[in-house]
Amino acid sequence: MEFEEFPKMARLSREIIVTEKIDGTNACIGITEDGKISAGSRSRWITPEDDNYGFSAWVHAHRDELLTLGPGRHFGEWWGQGIQRRYGLSEKRFSLFNVSRWALHGTTPHRIATGDPRIVKVQDVAPACCGLVPVLYSGDFDTARIDEALAWLRACGSFAAPGFMKPEGIVVFHLAGGVGFKKTIEKDDMPKSIPATRKDMVEQQ
Repeated sequence: MEFEEFPKMARLSREIIVTEKIDGTNACIGITEDGKISAGSRSRWITPEDDNYGFSAWVHAHRDELLTLGPGRHFGEWWGQGIQRRYGLSEKRFSLFNVSRWALHGTTPHRIATGDPRIVKVQDVAPACCGLVPVLYSGDFDTARIDEALAWLRACGSFAAPGFMKPEGIVVFHLAGGVGFKKTIEKDDMPKSIPATRKDMVEQQ
């Protein structure tokens, strides 16, 4: 039998980011080093002729803007008109998941924490056609803060679409562990699939 080392475990009491879980459809933008762009759903690459709620058509229509995201796979939620909860919108939107890396267009980028304080890393600015999933809490792992974020959504409605009073829930991403967990406002006790990993949650940098 080949020896296999037991993997290291991340410390639980480390930073988490709690974001609103938007009820749309998972989407991906793939960009190659030579500037080719592709659109994907959760499980496959799609085209304007074989699309998923019009996401591929939108990607190709905004190609020049989206190329500024840079090479890699950029994951997010395609949501709004005609998709799942719809959120009372008359249009569809794309919201990136990686809130640590990206700053919204028109806002001031923040410095990104690194393991070495001598290394200065600053957020990139997302193109104007992209949004970000709303951040409800960022800080050390704390179940009270997680419950608080859910309570805010119940009381205030969606932060992604203000005025929509039936938000789905939250995503808790543990930075040190590189793993994400979802918690919904309704039916959270129903069986779930395995937690999302960093590969699912964060664009390749």
